[in-house]
Amino acid sequence: MRKATKELTRELYGGEWYEYVPLGKHVVAAPGVCGGRPTFKYTRLEVGVILDLLAAGWSAQKILRNYSKSRISAEAIKEAVQLAKQNLLDNARKFKTAA
Repeated sequence: MRKATKELTRELYGGEWYEYVPLGKHVVAAPGVCGGRPTFKYTRLEVGVILDLLAAGWSAQKILRNYSKSRISAEAIKEAVQLAKQNLLDNARKFKTAA
């Protein structure tokens, strides 16, 4: 998994400028999309929605079938889970050092 640069990236996509901060290869935070909450690149599909579906017992295959128009991939879902895990571990370390 690629380390996030935390720098705003600007690229032309579908004839329009798309600005985002890469959080991974597939997950971004785009200031003009979904209030800047993490989404899958080039979509308005929030990562939190997919994580909620996984927590509710949906398989990655079921998500891919039900969200096929969004063009997310199994690799993108895996990256979202890995980023969520890393965030949890990072926050746990902060609490440990603060105690």
